[in-house]
Amino acid sequence: MLSILICCTPVHGHIAPSIAVARSLVEAGHDVRFLTGRRYRHVVEESGARWVPLPAAADYDDRDMDAAFPGRRGLTGVAGARWDLRNIFLEPAAAQLRAVDEQLRTQPADVVLAESMFFGAMLLLCRPAASRPPVVNLGIVPLGLRSRDAAPFGLGIPPMPGAFGRVRNALLAWTSDAVIFRELQRDAERMARDEVGSELRAPVMNYPSLAEAIVQFSVREFEYPRSDVTTPVHFVGPVSLAATSPDDVPDWWSDLDGDRPVVHVTQGTVANADLDDLVMPTLRALADHDVLVVASTGGREIPRRLLPSNARVAAYLPYDRLFPRLDLLVTNGGYGGVHFALAHGVPIIATGNTEDKTEVAARVEWSGAGVRLRPRRGGLNVVQLAEAIDSVLQEPRYREHARRIGAAITAAPGPAGILPVLDQLVGARAS
Repeated sequence: MLSILICCTPVHGHIAPSIAVARSLVEAGHDVRFLTGRRYRHVVEESGARWVPLPAAADYDDRDMDAAFPGRRGLTGVAGARWDLRNIFLEPAAAQLRAVDEQLRTQPADVVLAESMFFGAMLLLCRPAASRPPVVNLGIVPLGLRSRDAAPFGLGIPPMPGAFGRVRNALLAWTSDAVIFRELQRDAERMARDEVGSELRAPVMNYPSLAEAIVQFSVREFEYPRSDVTTPVHFVGPVSLAATSPDDVPDWWSDLDGDRPVVHVTQGTVANADLDDLVMPTLRALADHDVLVVASTGGREIPRRLLPSNARVAAYLPYDRLFPRLDLLVTNGGYGGVHFALAHGVPIIATGNTEDKTEVAARVEWSGAGVRLRPRRGGLNVVQLAEAIDSVLQEPRYREHARRIGAAITAAPGPAGILPVLDQLVGARAS
């Protein structure tokens, strides 16, 4: 039995996959502690892990991120990513590290697992390997390892093959470090010196390269190739393929049995404060199309008087029963939802331009499984959205690529794939 400490920022999109990992480890007989925010205590305890609270300086309520962090309101693209990285993820890192250290003093851990945006792990990795447990990065967002073959993480720029592409990537890497994320890098380096007394030996956005291993919850078919990466990366597939949902369904559920194509639109469960970002434009774009549009609001309400006749809405939907019926997913680019669609061979239109969603959207387009739309300052262009939806529904190549990736996902082990990685790491440390 291993003693395992899982570290996770208190954000739903980070919690859900990390909980799946915790549950798999508990079922395998390991002793699992889970360090995260108070809002998620019951979810952690239901998994069988022991909940450990983050300190107040590292905890917040992610149900309304704009209220918790007023300075981010209205920011999108690189500016939004830069603000979020500095204020939501880097700022709590020192408090996170102190919480990790307290847990390691209370009970030594054989291994620490940390999702990519838990920057306290970055500080932990500044210490010599002999003075800390092995650290495994949980890849619950797109892989961000720096490579000559890929643009730096956060820019949402897909690969370009050949020598020219490598020159471009080198220039982008310099621009990312020296211009775009210069202040973030400076602050991270200062924090490492102040809190650990060591230098940060990697660009802040590439800190997972310092870990003993990365377990990426995706498949190679949905990730950029990198020929020069030295950190071991284990692709195990997404954490959830077909979670069983409650029996209750909306009263319109039988409408799915018709012969019209079914399009599902969602903004997920966090970035849904303003449904005019994606849900409502999609309903308007398809109002005169011969399709059935199914929207989930993540708990938000839509005025019923605004709904076109071909629209159906629910706060939440049973994805395990909905996705086998879908012809298309329209999404802001949540990593989990996109993988769930791909697992069912469903093509995608992705519009994300905040957080890691710009990287997810770029991979949707690069993989051939769908289309990426970039919202303009005034929001999505409804005509352009309708044309993109028609294109994906009519062109079989998008579904063919989605099914190709889906076959790889189905063959992957999922969360259980982390078990041999941990056994190998701990065994190597003990020998």
